[in-house]
Amino acid sequence: MKQITVETNPSQEKLNKLGVKHWPTWQKEVAVFPWSFITTEQAYILEGECVMTPEDGSPAVTFKAGDLVVFPNGFKGTWEVKKPLKKQFKHANGNFAKCFLCRVKILVNRVKSIFG
Repeated sequence: MKQITVETNPSQEKLNKLGVKHWPTWQKEVAVFPWSFITTEQAYILEGECVMTPEDGSPAVTFKAGDLVVFPNGFKGTWEVKKPLKKQFKHANGNFAKCFLCRVKILVNRVKSIFG
């Protein structure tokens, strides 16, 4: 199975190049739940701390505020939200509807940033 990648404290230049400030946000309280990714998701962690345990028995991955995380399409595992999570995210390379809706949200956020 493809593995999650975590980049700690990416540069502001990189975040700007990715357009992170326009990505939609998602929040989750402390919880444990299974999840299957049907897209490749890039996420910038704004708040919180999580542990993702892969279904295939690979080592768990921890990420926290300030991390840029990539969850590969097809990854299956269990989220353990240790501290309430707030992230910005972008979907690509997977489920058409989910990717399309994400692109629409990003476009709306870009327009809002221009016209306030």
